[in-house]
Amino acid sequence: MARNRVKLPSMVKQVQNALDEKLAIGESKHIDKINGETQNKIYSWETYRSYMKHCNYFTKWAKEQYGCKSIEQCRPYVDEWLKSRSEKGLSAYTQKLEASALAKMYGCSTKDFIKTDIRHRADISRSRGEKVRDRHFSEEKNKELVNFCKSTGLRRAELKALTGDKLLEKNGQYFIKVDSGSKGGRYREAPVIENVKEVVERMQRVGNGKVFEKIPNGADIHAYRSCYATTLYNSLARPKEEIPYDKINRGTGHKYQSQVYFCQKDLKGVTYDKVAMLEVSRALGHNRISIIAEHYIRG
Repeated sequence: MARNRVKLPSMVKQVQNALDEKLAIGESKHIDKINGETQNKIYSWETYRSYMKHCNYFTKWAKEQYGCKSIEQCRPYVDEWLKSRSEKGLSAYTQKLEASALAKMYGCSTKDFIKTDIRHRADISRSRGEKVRDRHFSEEKNKELVNFCKSTGLRRAELKALTGDKLLEKNGQYFIKVDSGSKGGRYREAPVIENVKEVVERMQRVGNGKVFEKIPNGADIHAYRSCYATTLYNSLARPKEEIPYDKINRGTGHKYQSQVYFCQKDLKGVTYDKVAMLEVSRALGHNRISIIAEHYIRG
């Protein structure tokens, strides 16, 4: 008599189930990071969809190559998959993204996998030059959107969720209240810089409605955030010679500037004002000033 075998869900469904268990939409990533509880959580739908896509790429490959029928059977081939992605010429950014997606699906750390290529600033293709998808996007025809992005520094998801009633005025300075679509669900108030009148008029005009009904896929939002970060930083940063020597090195006894940030690797020799970097980091919705130096401030 044949045994009754439990039919496994499709591989796509297994991936979905594994990632669904990690969903933490609306929870504070900032608080979880402080408590060391971020490993098994996904905080945004954008990240969820991206992880779903890359996990499915892997499981489809494992099924075709090794006949795997479950995500557990696919697990031994993760390193081989990641190595093949490097050999295929995928960017270090994409390799890291795929490793992160698989680590989330399997509830482990990317350190459990083979190391992916190091992502150097000079190799970052994202927001550097014209991409294929950008050729169909006209900045001239979408000038109001481009100016709005460069003036507020909002992410794509934040722009999609933004309504006109999120405009805030404090002592003559305008801010955007970001409480929907933000990374990790963190609330922040992003200062409006440049094109202030244009931004204010648009938000007041739509009232409680959406500020933008649609954000074109070709719009390089990350590049506009970089412009915003650079402009804001330059308006806040002090000349290096004006930053005080406020600390003493215990080993040498010499004074040093603790508020000066020294870049590493391919940016070695470049310095920034830590105080200004922190303000920019908060405005963009990031926690670490190193991210600002590596991926946002230009020139």
